[in-house]
Amino acid sequence: MARRMLLALLLLAVTACAGGSGGSGDPEHPAVASATPGEIVVASGRDVTGKNGIRQQLIDAWNRQQDKAGTGYHARLVELPGSADEQRSQLLGALQSGSARYDVVNLDVTWVPEFAEAGLIRPLADDAVDADVIASVARTAKWDDKVYAVPFNSDVGLLYYRRDYLAQLGRTDLRAGTTWQELRELINSLDRKEPKGYEEGWTSQLASYEGLTVNAIEAFASATKGFALTDADGHYTADVQELTAGVAELRGRTDTSYTLDDAFRSDESASLGDFADGRTAFLRHWPYAYRTLHQTFTEDQLGVAPLPGRAVLGGQNLAVTRSSQRFDGAAALIDFLTNPDSERCLLDAGFAATRTSVYTQDVKCTNARASALSPAATPTGESADRMPRDSAGRPKYAAPILLPSLQQAVSRPSTPLYGAFTQTFTTELGALFGEAPPTDAQLAAHLDGALRRALPG
Repeated sequence: MARRMLLALLLLAVTACAGGSGGSGDPEHPAVASATPGEIVVASGRDVTGKNGIRQQLIDAWNRQQDKAGTGYHARLVELPGSADEQRSQLLGALQSGSARYDVVNLDVTWVPEFAEAGLIRPLADDAVDADVIASVARTAKWDDKVYAVPFNSDVGLLYYRRDYLAQLGRTDLRAGTTWQELRELINSLDRKEPKGYEEGWTSQLASYEGLTVNAIEAFASATKGFALTDADGHYTADVQELTAGVAELRGRTDTSYTLDDAFRSDESASLGDFADGRTAFLRHWPYAYRTLHQTFTEDQLGVAPLPGRAVLGGQNLAVTRSSQRFDGAAALIDFLTNPDSERCLLDAGFAATRTSVYTQDVKCTNARASALSPAATPTGESADRMPRDSAGRPKYAAPILLPSLQQAVSRPSTPLYGAFTQTFTTELGALFGEAPPTDAQLAAHLDGALRRALPG
């Protein structure tokens, strides 16, 4: 039952096109733009908050503001189908060929160097990203010492856990600073208790795609202090010794004695479903899972903590395309979508906000209708949104757990060749999960050679 409820929520999140006055109604031809002179077309991936979700709500609010001021501008959101890799390919192809008229693009943080280096997005004013933006997040907006984008919503790896399972061990919470070794000890104790439905200790996203890259970077960064695969210019800087330590850490984290077998074939949706089914006690996932899982579990059943070791930073940034003829309007739209009010709306809807003030000060969400943030009440009058909230109405975990995790997060390599890097990285590391995996040193040596060929030195 829990899995059916969760899958329904996931289906809504990943398949629904944004509705509202600005939504694209033609997924087969998402690049078609109207002839409206003041129309600003925003290209983005799917909104995990579902149909008529928070991104569309914010764009609708900006449109109402422009109508009232009589500026002549009107924004329209176009949601691109497919996976993140497919969306990247669509955007690159459209902008390079000129086949689509996009003014603003919502880019994964790892894509900014590639789009900037290719001349597909414009530099912005240095103060487009101000001091309120979390420092680790702000760095993702730059390439070659120039600001090319503005952080829209962030992301970071978190550890979700079953409080009701831990209760069988005489505890219900994980303390801050819990290590992977302590996690394994808890799993060993749970193995002896065997809660109903429980199979293995934890699950994550270990299929051969970006999920594996993220999990591996977290392991590598945890194994070696100050670890980085590239420098600020995208040049390869790691060595075999560092890679060997990282491979060893990743091997330890994915030992089959406590890792769900399906994790090695799982993406975000599959791992979330397995955790919801009770098959594991722990789950590595992103912030949006906090709201999604709380529609199934109570606060007594579900907990969240910082990921042991280092966690990877994710998220999306807004940029103005080089081909846009409406730079001033596009920049004004980005400023609105990323101001403190809008960031609070994103946080309330389940995203990770990019501004410190949203977590620490009395910032309100007035840029979106309440219907975008909280599901309608049940027939008995009880709110259908079961996400725990603090006294200020924020998600309860936001200030004590999410903000520190974002501040301490590590970035994936910053390079215009990120596509080549991540493909090489996942391909080489896939050998770790084969029938006859190489030793740590052997795999590290192969990985070092492959990355030197894929990235400039």
